[in-house]
Amino acid sequence: MDTLTIFGLQLVLSLIVYALIAKWYVTPWLTEKPIRHALIPLIFPHAIRHIGLIFFVPGVVAQPLPSFFVYTAAYGDLISGLLALLSLVALRGGWRLALPLVWLFNSVGTVDLLNALRQAEAVSDLGATWYIPTFWVPILLVTHFMIFTRLLKRGR
Repeated sequence: MDTLTIFGLQLVLSLIVYALIAKWYVTPWLTEKPIRHALIPLIFPHAIRHIGLIFFVPGVVAQPLPSFFVYTAAYGDLISGLLALLSLVALRGGWRLALPLVWLFNSVGTVDLLNALRQAEAVSDLGATWYIPTFWVPILLVTHFMIFTRLLKRGR
């Protein structure tokens, strides 16, 4: 198997596993919670997205990643993580702007992940950061979807 095929297979299988966990265990538990309480555990995984800054660290990636990928992925993750932290504080604090902040964070974070995933040319150079898109990004995608679902249900 070539590198891109292995990457794609790992990404898809991780997505399936996390989607099943979400559907069978997390969603039923969150359904009973008010939206502000249900969103908090879904946002927490995003609060550590600063880990994407590792793309800047020489020696961790196999060779220098394409600069467009590095800057958009690393800074996109940092911004998404900071917006997630702000959303958590706003939700916990009962701020009036909490849900608009969650919408902003979730939209920015989703676009950031989809943008990074479309840059397949960087896959062979990920080195030790391979686990981020094959293990961590699927969790983030599933929780982004779950957050959008909760926000849209509330709007109806």
